[in-house]
Amino acid sequence: MLSTGLRLVTALQLLSQVHGAILLASHYTGEIHTLSLTTEDAEADFAITSSASGCGILPAWLQWDSDTGTLYCIDESWFGSGVAASFSADADGRLTQTGRTTTSGGSVHSTLYGGEDGRGFLATSEYDRSTITTYKLPLGSRTKVQQQLKFNLTTPGPHPRQEAPHPHASFPDPTGRYLLVPDLGADLIRIFSIHAVSGELADCGAGRAEPGDGPRHGAFWAPIQGSTEGLMLYTVNELGNSVSAWSVSYPAESPTSGCLTLSKTQTLSTYAEGISAPAGSKASEVHVKDNFLYAANRADETFGAEKDSLATYAIDAETGEIAWLEAANAHAWYPRTFAINAAGDLVAVGGQTSSNVAVIARDPATGRLGNLITSLQVASRGNPGNEDGLSAVIWLE
Repeated sequence: MLSTGLRLVTALQLLSQVHGAILLASHYTGEIHTLSLTTEDAEADFAITSSASGCGILPAWLQWDSDTGTLYCIDESWFGSGVAASFSADADGRLTQTGRTTTSGGSVHSTLYGGEDGRGFLATSEYDRSTITTYKLPLGSRTKVQQQLKFNLTTPGPHPRQEAPHPHASFPDPTGRYLLVPDLGADLIRIFSIHAVSGELADCGAGRAEPGDGPRHGAFWAPIQGSTEGLMLYTVNELGNSVSAWSVSYPAESPTSGCLTLSKTQTLSTYAEGISAPAGSKASEVHVKDNFLYAANRADETFGAEKDSLATYAIDAETGEIAWLEAANAHAWYPRTFAINAAGDLVAVGGQTSSNVAVIARDPATGRLGNLITSLQVASRGNPGNEDGLSAVIWLE
């Protein structure tokens, strides 16, 4: 383990390499805030430079498409209808709305998929409604639902929150031929094949998690970037406070037909061996960067009052097997989302209840997280256990 002194030196070395960055943070008060981060030597300036509305009353999820310069935002409104919106961003990160459509509401996540370039359609996940809904892009006043899949559960799961299916996210596989949907209520990773032209989703089976795991989000990794050989999927299990590794197999008979399959190979706690998840803690998001896997723990306060943790795992470069590396201070309370910048030397953590964005140094070589570089309060704090406060943070790059 790195000493405190060495961690500080590493943090300062990384900080000196950064000149400027723009981030976006959504908040359950209805706005998306543009954040400017500038650094010089050991000094950091972090501030809100502009704000935009237009993503309904509870903007819950942000996705930046760097190829087209488009931001997508979805609204979690529970009042019968919601919003899906798109924005452009200027050089300073100031947002201008480019499209907007009405949704059925309750969306907690969205992703691009399908079409010729992998961004022809938008899929949203409705946790309480037990649905996945798709829309043909671009978004506009005439946009209609392309498809809506309603899931059912014949037998409730072992956890009280598993009384119904609860899709919490969706994401395409690296080939763009399949859409995967972690279902927290059904303990499934649902798999759908994608019709590239129409965007239609067809049931392709599922990977089955352990009862009570509650899979929430996922991220892919492969030994060779751009290849599917040895491809692994890592999911974070909200109810089980764990991460699972899945080997990914493609149909051998035809590269354009059949179904992707998943085989679970590992499940590890989001806490070190011998440490139990604190009562009330809930794992939230997972990301892969190089040969390292990261997962966020909410409401564990491992590092003191209002300071939850990020779990780090090393990924075996040949097999994809994961091994516990460390727990790091998230410098945030209830980290709903976090994001690693493209250079891999900074991690932005969004604390939902603390309503702050914390920027933490990361060592790209070791994967370890270092000291807090800076933290910024964004709008009003949330209330513990409530759907308020800061909802998402991303790098605009």
